Amino acid sequence: MNPKANYFVHELASYFPDAVVHDYARDGGPRTVAALDDIESVDDVSTVDGVVLSGSTAGVYESDAYPWMDDQRTLVRDLLNENVPTLGVCFGHQLVNDALGGTVEHRGLKATLVSLDLADDPLFSGVDETVPMVHGDVVVDAGTGMEPIASADYYPLVATRHENAPLWTTQFHPEFTSALHGRVRRDFGWTDSERTFDEVTAARVFENFRRLAGDSV
Repeated sequence: MNPKANYFVHELASYFPDAVVHDYARDGGPRTVAALDDIESVDDVSTVDGVVLSGSTAGVYESDAYPWMDDQRTLVRDLLNENVPTLGVCFGHQLVNDALGGTVEHRGLKATLVSLDLADDPLFSGVDETVPMVHGDVVVDAGTGMEPIASADYYPLVATRHENAPLWTTQFHPEFTSALHGRVRRDFGWTDSERTFDEVTAARVFENFRRLAGDSV
C-alpha cells in the first residue's frame, strides 16, 4: 500500500458511518480522506488514488430535478479515462453504469437482507453471500465494459466490474452493519427475513477495495 495514497469518499447523501470514512486513514492506509460535497472539490482526478461513490435518494434519471447529475456522469467517465480505482455503492452502482451507457429503472423499495450469487472476484474475498440491500432503483442494462459479478434471484446485476479498468460497483451496502439497523429501519422501513446480521461480512468490500486500489497505484 502506498503510504501517501489519497482516497476520496464522495458522499451524495450523508449516510456513510464515520468509522467507514475514517478507516481509510488508519495506519498503513491513505494519507488524506475527504468527504466531497461537490465535484469541484477534485480539480484533477489524476491526482486521486481511489474514489468511493456512495449512495443517494436521487435517481440517475432525474437530471431535471438534480442539475448536478450530469457532473457526476462526467466524473465517472473522467475516473475511468484516468484509470483511477473506483468503487460505486448503491446510487454509485447505478451512476457508474448509467454514465457508461447502461439503463436504470425504478422498481420499488426493497430493504432487507438478500442472498447473492457472488463471482470469484477479489472484491468479494471473505464476503458472505448475505448482504444488506436498500434500494428502489435497479440497473437493468450494464454500462459499456461493465460485467456482472453478483446477482440475486430478482436482480441479475447486483454488482459489476469493468472489463479493463479498476472499477467496481455494488448495489448492496457494505457500510450497513447491525449498528445501523435501527436507523435504516426508521428511515426506510425494513423487511425481516430468516437471515441475520450475524452472517453479514459485506464491510470487507471496503478492505478489499483499499487493497486492490493500492495494488493499482
